[in-house]
Amino acid sequence: MTALPADGLALVLLVFVFGVKHGFDADHLATIDGLTRFNARANPRWARFCGTLFSLGHGAVVIAIALAVSLLSRHWTTPEWLEVSGAWISIGFLTLLGVLNLRAVLAAEAHEMVLPVGLKGRWLGRLGRIAHPAGVALVGALFALSFDTVSQAALFAVAGVQAGGAAHAVGLGLTFMLGMLLADGANGFWIARLIARADGTARIASRVMALAVGGMSLLVAAWGAARMAWPGVEAWGEGKELALGFGVVGVIFVSFILGIHLARDPAPEAVG
Repeated sequence: MTALPADGLALVLLVFVFGVKHGFDADHLATIDGLTRFNARANPRWARFCGTLFSLGHGAVVIAIALAVSLLSRHWTTPEWLEVSGAWISIGFLTLLGVLNLRAVLAAEAHEMVLPVGLKGRWLGRLGRIAHPAGVALVGALFALSFDTVSQAALFAVAGVQAGGAAHAVGLGLTFMLGMLLADGANGFWIARLIARADGTARIASRVMALAVGGMSLLVAAWGAARMAWPGVEAWGEGKELALGFGVVGVIFVSFILGIHLARDPAPEAVG
């Protein structure tokens, strides 16, 4: 809680940036990739909207959590051990996801697309093969029932209550959802474009995004571990949360734009 800015506008911007960053989470990318690829065959009309539908279901649960926490926070305070343990759990997951995605790039053959690697998608089984729009939104809702999402929603809800009450908490939940919707929706369109191309340029684009997501996951994990281990690093980072968040999202966004550019441009013709 002490890391969140006290200024209202800065808090809203930070929550929005966190939402965008959450949308670029490796688990989101991997699940939206699978749903889009399945629907490209089973329900082509909805394939490009899988990211948007997934995010709407995910965001609905985030808002519900924010509302519930805002109502309960009057009688309950978050224990300090929960914040510490939650931070280390997030660091561990980010490290694992970063290593797995970088490994996927190195292991992929030259003729193969690099598919993003996630952890939660493996628990869903057949839910990753759903063609109905409501079913895709349900998968997104189920993804929100995880420690990292619940802890973030609870953190923003408590900050919203301190800023003005339950309405502010729900407003921050909506802001988080909007940022996530932007990232997830764009990812669904991008994956649909890569599937339509499926050529050499698209394979390069898939590697660009996998490297960006894997590399940034490791960097964010390293930053989080440094803040937890050395008080001087945490003191230096105070007041810079928004700038650092924009930096992480900016690197991934530039990689995303580069991937779209590569997937759109025609592959060069072989000479001779």
